[in-house]
Amino acid sequence: MKMRVPINIPVEHPAFAGHFPGIPILPAVVLLDETLRAIAADRNIDLSAWQIASVKFHSSVSPGDIVHLEHEPAPRDSLRFSLSVGERAVAAGLMVPR
Repeated sequence: MKMRVPINIPVEHPAFAGHFPGIPILPAVVLLDETLRAIAADRNIDLSAWQIASVKFHSSVSPGDIVHLEHEPAPRDSLRFSLSVGERAVAAGLMVPR
């Protein structure tokens, strides 16, 4: 089943302060960490035995952006996810069990 959930990164998140002063963007590692937390909570699964097989970043996330996560099962017990801000694609990827 496809699921959709907002990921709210606080404007005052410390990653914004040090990641490009003057032009703050959310580091990819923080975005992926928040994505994994949301997927684990939505699906009630432990993702410690999973790995990100692929991910492609399309655009950045700025302070105040509300990121929407969609995730759904994919072939071979994998999970496909995509992130967007409004209609703008941010990232998409595939997770697989190890």
